[in-house]
Amino acid sequence: MKMIVAIIRPEKFEAVQAALNEREIYLMTVTDVRGCGRQRGQTEVFRGAEFKPRLLPKLKLEIAVNDAFVEATVEALLIAARSGDTGQIGDGKIFVLSLEDCVRIRTGERGGQAIGP
Repeated sequence: MKMIVAIIRPEKFEAVQAALNEREIYLMTVTDVRGCGRQRGQTEVFRGAEFKPRLLPKLKLEIAVNDAFVEATVEALLIAARSGDTGQIGDGKIFVLSLEDCVRIRTGERGGQAIGP
């Protein structure tokens, strides 16, 4: 089992969700987050004054999958979250973490059985 954490641009969410659904990956948690990386914010004008925001709005997706779905999930995220053919700074990151256990509260199922529908 793996926990896939992806940080993406908010405007890419619909495309990412559609790409995941095509691969039969429906379960995820989505959080509004703010952060910065290489993009470092872009200069903006607010009420006539220039300023450089340090933290940009992003979405954090947390997707728990069985091992058989890891590559399909990562591939869907790569394709749908990338800007254009070559991508741009600020498109985001994907982290794949080992998931030690999962327990479904309703039934008490554990492991891969708890992740499935």
